[in-house]
Amino acid sequence: QVQLVESGGGVVEPGGSLKLSCVASGDTAGIAAMSWYRHPPGKQRQLQLVASINSGGRITYHDSVKGRFTISSDFAKDTIYLQMDALKPEDTDVYLCNAQRYLADNWGRGTQVPVSS
Repeated sequence: QVQLVESGGGVVEPGGSLKLSCVASGDTAGIAAMSWYRHPPGKQRQLQLVASINSGGRITYHDSVKGRFTISSDFAKDTIYLQMDALKPEDTDVYLCNAQRYLADNWGRGTQVPVSS
């Protein structure tokens, strides 16, 4: 099993920046990709992929964050980051870290990002 711990969340004003971190521990060998998720607006029972990076360095972003968020990784440290700039109130959510290992999903508990003036 893989354990994931997110950090870096907190209250931020619109237009501000935050950097989230997610550290993986446990059975981390074989992790193929790590990602950040949140909920689509008004749909708390669904998850929306925010950004993903795989072990080959391929990166994917949701259209709503392109140009504002940057995902990066240090796979030697089993850690990914999400630099969030130009934050908007609609970015407010709990951000969840995911690690795919041998086609199984592993999840962290999330870190809250309230964007409010």
